[in-house]
Amino acid sequence: MLLGVDTGGTFTDFVLFDGQSLRLHKRLSTPQAPEQAILLGIQEMGLDPAKLTIIHGSTVATNAALEGKGVRTAFITNRGHGDMLTIGRQARRELYNLQPTLIEPPIPAELCLETGGRISADGQILDALTNTDLQQLQQQLEQLKPDAVAINLLFSFIDDTAEKAIEAIIPADVFVSRSSAILPEYKEYERGISTWLNAWVGPLVEDYLQRLRNDLPATPIAVMQSSGGTIAADQAGQLAVHMLLSGPAGGLAGARFIGRLAGRKQLLSFDMGGTSTDVALIDGDLKLTNEGKIGPYPVAVPMVDMHTIGAGGGSIAYIDAGGLLQVGPESAGADPGPACYGRGGTQATVTDANLVLGRLRPDAFLGGKMTLDIDAANSAVGKLATQLQLSTEETAAGIIRLANEHMSQALRVISIQRGVDPKGFTLMPFGGAGGLHVCALANALGMNQALVPIQGGVLSAFGMLVAKRSRELSQTIAKPLDKIDSNALEQQFQTLEQKALAALTNEGINADQVSLQRSFDLRYCGQSFSLNIAWQAPTQCQADFHQAHQQRYGHQLQQPIELVNIRLHAHGPANQLDIPPLNNNTHGSPQHAQLYGIDENVMVINREELAAGQQINGPLLITENVATTFIERGWQCLVDDYGNLLLKQVIRLDVIDLPVSV
Repeated sequence: MLLGVDTGGTFTDFVLFDGQSLRLHKRLSTPQAPEQAILLGIQEMGLDPAKLTIIHGSTVATNAALEGKGVRTAFITNRGHGDMLTIGRQARRELYNLQPTLIEPPIPAELCLETGGRISADGQILDALTNTDLQQLQQQLEQLKPDAVAINLLFSFIDDTAEKAIEAIIPADVFVSRSSAILPEYKEYERGISTWLNAWVGPLVEDYLQRLRNDLPATPIAVMQSSGGTIAADQAGQLAVHMLLSGPAGGLAGARFIGRLAGRKQLLSFDMGGTSTDVALIDGDLKLTNEGKIGPYPVAVPMVDMHTIGAGGGSIAYIDAGGLLQVGPESAGADPGPACYGRGGTQATVTDANLVLGRLRPDAFLGGKMTLDIDAANSAVGKLATQLQLSTEETAAGIIRLANEHMSQALRVISIQRGVDPKGFTLMPFGGAGGLHVCALANALGMNQALVPIQGGVLSAFGMLVAKRSRELSQTIAKPLDKIDSNALEQQFQTLEQKALAALTNEGINADQVSLQRSFDLRYCGQSFSLNIAWQAPTQCQADFHQAHQQRYGHQLQQPIELVNIRLHAHGPANQLDIPPLNNNTHGSPQHAQLYGIDENVMVINREELAAGQQINGPLLITENVATTFIERGWQCLVDDYGNLLLKQVIRLDVIDLPVSV
C-alpha cells in the first residue's frame, strides 16, 4: 500500500492507495516535531506501518532555510575569496535607499576559511593544495568545532581533486557538502550558496529523516525532491538542498497527472494552502529552473519552476499605518491558526473571511471532523471592520478581494511576464483553500475554463504517489556550440548517465527501467542567462533555441550560440496508480445556504454525491472532506468520469454594456 504524506505549515495531508481505491486524511501539523503528525495520522487511519510504503514531502529543509535556523557551518574556499558569499552579486533589495537595513552575511567571517587548491578556467593549477594547507585546515576546524562544512573551490567542476582531498581530512562526525558533488557548474557564488545551504540544513534533514525511520523501522520511505522526482530517505539527507520545494513539487506532479486524466495538458496551477500560495505553468511536462530562490538566496540546483507568495488561508489581515487594509504575508500557521479554529487565534485571516461570507460551512470543515467557530471569525473580522467603519461582511469581502489580487498578480508573473497568454490554459486550483478562489482568479486573468481536481485539498500528497524515482545531473561545458567535439560531448553525457544509473539501481530500480533525457543550456555568446533546450542535432537545437528566445524575450539575435551546461534527467518507472471512475450514478439532495452578496439561496452539495456527467450552474458551493469549491454565477460545472470538476464560463458578468453617445 502506498501512502503519500505532505507536511505543510498548517496541515499534514495523507493519501492512501491500496491498489484499488484512494483514501484521504488530514490533520493539523506539529511544526516542532513534524514526524509526530505523520505517526498520529497513520494511527488515526488505522494503518499497519509494516504494510506501507511512504512517499513524503517534507518542509524541514525549507523552514530551516527561511527561518535562519541551520547548523553551525564552516565555509572553505580559495585564498582571497573568503567573502565570496557575503559579496554575492552586489544586488540590492532597495536600489535607491541610501541607508538600507544591514543584512547579516550568510556565514560569519570567523567561519570562512581560505586555502590552496585553486585552478584556472582551463584547469591549470594556480595555487596548489599542500599538506601544510590541509594540516592548517584541520587545526582551524578543531578550534571552530562546526557541525557542518561546505567546500567550494574555484572551477572545481573541471577538476575536483582538491575538494576531495579537503573532504578526506574532515572528521567523520561532521556533515560535509562538496560543491563538485552538489552542483558541478560555473558561477562560483550560486554554486557556493547551494553548497552552503546543503551543509547548513543537511544535518537537520538527516536527523529528522533518521527519527522518522527509527519510528517506522519496517516501512520503506522515499522523499520528494524539488525537481518533482523522489529519492530514498537514506540518501536524501546528504542532498538536503534538493528538498527545498519538496511539498510544492508533489503538488505539480499531482496536477500534471490529473490534468492528463482530464485531457488538459496546458495548466496554470495555484496551490493555496494555509501559509502560502505557489503558482506554476504546466505545458505537458513540468518546467524546471536553475534560477530558483529560497528567501534571499539563489538556489541553482534544478527545481520546479514556480512563484511563491505569502497568501494563504491563514494569511493575517491588518490595518497598516496609513489606515489601509492589508493581507499577508504573515500567517497564523497551525498554532494558533485562524480565529475560527478555536485554538486561541484572535487575528482575522482569509479563512475567517470566507467563513463570515458563508463560503465555508462551519459544520462541513474536514468532513465535519472540525467545527469552525463562526462567532470567533465574526469577532476577529469585526475588529478590523470597526477601524474601517464598514460592516463585518464588507470587511470580509475586502480581505478576499485583496488575497485574490495578490494571487492573480502571482499568476501573471508566471505566465504573461514570460510571454505566455493564460487564456489558452486551464486554471487548476488545489490546496485546502484553492477551490474557494478559482472563479475569481479566472475572471481576473480573462480565463474561461478551470479544473478542480479530485483530491484537490491534498493534491501534493497525491502527487507523491505518482512521482518517479529520479536524478538531475549536470556539467558545465562553456564552449561555442559550433566548436563542440561531438565525441567528447558524448563521453561527458555517458559519464553523467553512469552516475545516474548507479544511484537509481542502488535504490532497487533495474537499469533497463531507467529513462534518460538529455538537454542543453544554451545562450547567445555574451549573455549571462541561458535557456534549456532538449538534446537534438546541433542544427535543430539552434532553431529551437532561437524560437525559445523569441517567445521568452520577444526577439532573436544574429549571434553565435554558446553551450553552457549539459543536463541529464534520469527516472525510473512511475507507480501503477489507476484512479477508479465514479460509481455514483444518482444525484445527491442539495442543501441551501445564504451567502453574502448573492440574493437567492445558494445550493450546497457534497462532492461525494455528484454523479459523472452531472452539470450544474453557479452560484454553488461544493463541500468535501479536504476542501470547499465556490462556483460563482456565470460559471458552469461538469463532473467528469473520475469526479474532476470541469468549470466553464458561460456568462461574463464583469462586462458592462455602456450606452453609445450620439
